[in-house]
Amino acid sequence: MPSAKAQSTVSRQWELLRQLPSRSPGITTAELATRLHLSGYKISRRTIERDLIDLSLMFPLQCNDASAPYGWYWQPGVSVELQGVTLTEALSLALVEDAIRPLLPNSMLRVLEPRFNHARQKLKSLGEENQAARWLDKVASVRPDLNLQAPEIPEEILETLQQALLEEKQLQCQYYSAHSDKVSQLKLNPLALVQRGLITYLIGTADSYTDVRQYAVHRFRELSLLESPTQGLKDFNLQAYLHGDALQFGNTERIAFQAWLSEKQARLLRETPLSADMALTDLGNGVGYRVTATISDSWQLQWWILSLGDALVVEMPLNLREQIAQKLRNAAAGYE
Repeated sequence: MPSAKAQSTVSRQWELLRQLPSRSPGITTAELATRLHLSGYKISRRTIERDLIDLSLMFPLQCNDASAPYGWYWQPGVSVELQGVTLTEALSLALVEDAIRPLLPNSMLRVLEPRFNHARQKLKSLGEENQAARWLDKVASVRPDLNLQAPEIPEEILETLQQALLEEKQLQCQYYSAHSDKVSQLKLNPLALVQRGLITYLIGTADSYTDVRQYAVHRFRELSLLESPTQGLKDFNLQAYLHGDALQFGNTERIAFQAWLSEKQARLLRETPLSADMALTDLGNGVGYRVTATISDSWQLQWWILSLGDALVVEMPLNLREQIAQKLRNAAAGYE
């Protein structure tokens, strides 16, 4: 088996070939050194020059030596397509692999699978010699809430759903509602697929209804593809839908929110404001702060308020204040 050093040399030279342009005046060794440094290869211009001379014995490379600095490029008329992935591409593929799996049809994933495997293999083989290849050992994305386990989604359910989105066809399904603890027979118009934290949601409408709803993919019990085309697809804009805070759940109506905040919570909100128009007012004498903001009256807002306990007290709107107060009274009664 080749040594780690040999693997690193081959990878570096392969990266070098990928950087060469297809026409004169070419690219200089100084420019190549900069590009390779950005990819994690800490080598000198002299090493690059030796590499190019060695590679020109095996590949149709040409050096523009009419004037300094000399430029290297592929000979005219040569059609070159280098397979594989660069180190940057390998890192990118490894970072996004898990995130995109629920969002891509299996037919597309099968095409990407060899590149995922190649990316993992490349990073593993270069890890000893190349600092950039060890980048994945130094970064992570961590959810801010409880470390819950993602729900299981049967592969055939996800595949059928993705096929319906791809072919823009309706779906017949059995869907379990956790709120009502019932299974319903539905004919759905699938409009989009959204990953929200651990949960994958189908955005769509039930046949004969126009209101757009979210369906947790793991709650589909049965799913079959219909030949009838999806209705309402042309009138649906996913980005506008998401911009309206629809995935916050509940009522997305905008409200003038006002609350008392502890000093500590005020410091945190300065870093991550509730909205673009949020304002904090110091009430003086160590009493705390008043926060005002225009936000959606959603379930997510109520969950956030309840999570803060005595660090926040809703003042306005009055109906939201009473809803939170009642929930807290019920919670306190449960601990008596």
